[in-house]
Amino acid sequence: MKKIFLNIFICLIAIKSFSQQKTITLTKEKLKDKIMGGWAGQTIGVTFGGPYEFRFQGTFIGDYQPLTWYDGYLKNTMLDNPGLYDDLYMDLTFVDVFEKYGLDAPVDSFADAFAHAGYMLWHANQAGRYNILHGIKAPQSGYWKNNPHADCIDYQIESDFAGLMSPGMPNTASAISDKIGHIMNYGDGWYGGIFVGAMYTLSFVSSDIDYIVNNALKAVPAKSTFYQCVNDVINWHKKYPNDWKQTWLEVQKKWANDIGCPEGVFAPFNIDAKVNAAYVVIGLLYGNGDFTKTLEIATRCGQDADCNPSTVGGVLGAILGYDKIPAYWKMGLKDAESIDFKYTTMSLNKVYEIGMKHALQNITRNGGSVSGNNVTIKLQQPIPVAFEQSFVGVYPISKIPVKWNDAKDEVSFDFEGTGFVMRGETQEGESNSDFVFNTDLYVDGNKIESPQLPADYTTRRYELCWKYDLPKAKHHVMMKILNPSTKYPFNVSEAIIYSDKLVDGIKANAK
Repeated sequence: MKKIFLNIFICLIAIKSFSQQKTITLTKEKLKDKIMGGWAGQTIGVTFGGPYEFRFQGTFIGDYQPLTWYDGYLKNTMLDNPGLYDDLYMDLTFVDVFEKYGLDAPVDSFADAFAHAGYMLWHANQAGRYNILHGIKAPQSGYWKNNPHADCIDYQIESDFAGLMSPGMPNTASAISDKIGHIMNYGDGWYGGIFVGAMYTLSFVSSDIDYIVNNALKAVPAKSTFYQCVNDVINWHKKYPNDWKQTWLEVQKKWANDIGCPEGVFAPFNIDAKVNAAYVVIGLLYGNGDFTKTLEIATRCGQDADCNPSTVGGVLGAILGYDKIPAYWKMGLKDAESIDFKYTTMSLNKVYEIGMKHALQNITRNGGSVSGNNVTIKLQQPIPVAFEQSFVGVYPISKIPVKWNDAKDEVSFDFEGTGFVMRGETQEGESNSDFVFNTDLYVDGNKIESPQLPADYTTRRYELCWKYDLPKAKHHVMMKILNPSTKYPFNVSEAIIYSDKLVDGIKANAK
């Protein structure tokens, strides 16, 4: 027992000593090894989790179900399922902008690059892309009143680059994410990127998973729901140190009700940043540095089961370094490293080199230095970013069916509450068309917007229309189609109704 307490005391002294360090020196080989580990780890993780993406909603993957991995899987997936790698091609878009325009590239350069890229996007990314293409610039493009997906996972899965180019400098990574992350996210959705970026930065200077998770969370304001959710996971891990499934159940009970993402309201589907960040932290804490166990737990947590193992794979890859990622997980990696990710001109081999270049530039401009083969990093203690919260005072109370009126070329419905989101689509599958539906949106007889709704998949509006800040009353909504088409679909499905407080589900449905 005395030996246990002595070991704990030594660990605490070591952590305190590290926290007081002002610099750390790595060789160039060690620095690059960690950068390579981060990029390779996230590629391995997203490939591994790909088959299970949103196949398990509101449940975890049972132990009896085997998870697939084999030699050649990486190369085959990169060639045959390129859309899986939105985690990577979004990162690489931003890396490419830094490479072209330097570390001080303006936010419009990043926004324009991803908005005009040829790849497919979803949720906050696609909503942000639509906003950019229609003149709503960052940070308003990610603001929740302009983007119903503001709290979705998008920037959380794309922020790896910010951490990997900011070794030991979480506040520098946060500054990068403040600019780029607000293109598509706000509030908890943005905090996901702040947290993940901070974990990467700390992975260069510590191998202690608990230390990395706890200190990365310090970059997030404590009063945010994102912080509270992740902090709960940290405490549940202490309470149930050998049972990740119990912690998963606690997350499900307390945090699994989505109020923002229209696809996740009143549904088991959950792409909310904080819930999926909880699964990331479950994977890291219960995996305890074991690459296989970490990836498996993060995947078995379900929901966004490709992005979450991608995040843990990247963070753990940066901790271990490329050379120490187990050979089992690098099977076929060499064959994949020279392949450009589709929609980009960048491969893993290229980003290994460019990532190292950007990290060295970022280190020297933030007080560090390079001397021969040694790189000295001026360390930063995480400082919380500004507080912001999406969907304040906005609560979903019902879903109602909405129908198209062929005779009048319009869609209309009535509701009582403070806001709505009307779901639907103006394209089928991955269509490619220049046609755009021109519409007028009226609420209570007043025209409030004239949405343009593309029939093209890559430029589509993710929801047809929405409005959150209406007075609490009965309202009539009508969308008029000004140029109806028999060639292109205009599908509507439902409206999600919001009010200023929750309703009792039993009373609300009582006859």
